[in-house]
Amino acid sequence: MPSAYARLHAACAALGTRLFTITTQDEAAGVTRRAYSSDPAAYPVSGTKPLTRDGWYDACITAQQTFVANTTPEFARYFFDHALISSLGLGSCINIPVVRDGEVLGTVNLLAEEHHFTAERLAAYEALVAQDHSALTAEMARG
Repeated sequence: MPSAYARLHAACAALGTRLFTITTQDEAAGVTRRAYSSDPAAYPVSGTKPLTRDGWYDACITAQQTFVANTTPEFARYFFDHALISSLGLGSCINIPVVRDGEVLGTVNLLAEEHHFTAERLAAYEALVAQDHSALTAEMARG
């Protein structure tokens, strides 16, 4: 049976996601850790990113809201790897926080071509994450 991450990846890919990763928060270490990647060559599971207290952090971690950037300039100021993202032909992203007991355990990160994340698609992706919430939080808690 596929993991919760793999099941969600397949469902999101069916809606047009071209890069799918899941990261977990490690506030103590000040990093996010990649727990799943649809492109392990470009984004290996062992990868980390620094947790920077910026507009992305305020929206996604503090406010626990989905971060949406439908063009490269919208996410470039927050993502140090924006050149790599663009080189893969990706120009939009959403980061959906996965919350348990008021704490963000991590984020589901979806990338596609520019302007992919319409209001309708955003609602569909958020519904997929909500539908698998219990399995996602259990898998994130395992590390």
